[in-house]
Amino acid sequence: MDLLVVGGGPAGLATALHAARAGLDVTVWEQRAGTVDKACGEGLMPGAVTALAVLGVCPPGHDLRGIRYVAGPRRVDADFGAGPGRGVRRTTLHAALREVVLAAGVRVEQRTARRVEQDKSGVSVDGVRAGHLVAADGLHSPIRRALGLDRPRPARPRHGLRRHYLLAPWSDHVEVHWSRGAEAYVTPVADDLVGVAVLTTARGSYDDHLAAFPELRERLAGAGHAGPVRGAGPLRQDTSARTAGRVLLVGDAAGYVDALTGEGIALALAQAPAAVRAVSSGDLAGYEREWRRLTRRYRWLTHALLGATRLPPARAALVPLAQRLPWLFSAAVDALARPAGQDVEAGRSSG
Repeated sequence: MDLLVVGGGPAGLATALHAARAGLDVTVWEQRAGTVDKACGEGLMPGAVTALAVLGVCPPGHDLRGIRYVAGPRRVDADFGAGPGRGVRRTTLHAALREVVLAAGVRVEQRTARRVEQDKSGVSVDGVRAGHLVAADGLHSPIRRALGLDRPRPARPRHGLRRHYLLAPWSDHVEVHWSRGAEAYVTPVADDLVGVAVLTTARGSYDDHLAAFPELRERLAGAGHAGPVRGAGPLRQDTSARTAGRVLLVGDAAGYVDALTGEGIALALAQAPAAVRAVSSGDLAGYEREWRRLTRRYRWLTHALLGATRLPPARAALVPLAQRLPWLFSAAVDALARPAGQDVEAGRSSG
């Protein structure tokens, strides 16, 4: 086997599909059976929609025209300049990717990776031999931890909680509602379904956190729930490197700053072909450089926005500032909409 992919979420499935199309013998291990759900904002940026189309994947959902920031009575919109995004249920996205992967002849097995060993010629995972291993096993990647690539996390971690509501979307924008200590992300994912995710450092139930957004809570009042509340976190995951020997980290396993800018899927879809190119060429150091290039804009924008809104006065000023400087807000949204790796400024140095 040329490549073993551990993790059958979007990052792992996209990697396997690129590998199969590059002529590699590839197998996916996923420990969970069937279609996998996850706490996720479920908004695909235009760059992610384009990357999925290249793979022949066009999951049904709800088209998104842009992003709207909301703080009480204040609101400001910015439309995507690169075409529409799409709100897609995580289970719908997973099922669509899995169908295309299986049609390509990729083996997908329900297995858990427990022991990884490697030498100069390959990797052994629980006795199964492969030329290379891609760890796409998520935010809290056991393989990343076993390889010693984890770095300490911040003292005040952020977590996310998501619930779906059975009601028709009232907007074709992703709405980001700002309160003193949290954000709520409203994403239309079907004609009769809206996902609402809350990101915060505070402890409490989903309903406790939703109480910080009285106007949003009033709009959702009386709507039925579709499925349970799902959580994820701590969100921030720092890694010392994206490769170790013949192992490559892809997707959230490779490191994550925050869900604030909604680029997780787009980044995973950009990293997948980069990892396959590195495996095919034998240049794993090249993947590390490519990962930094692909994620540079995300890391810069997300760190900047998190830093600028850490204190309550700055958070309160964010939406009024976006209203006064709509060109700046539109430029930031345009940056998010472009495919990963297209920098705001050509020639900006990596970091």
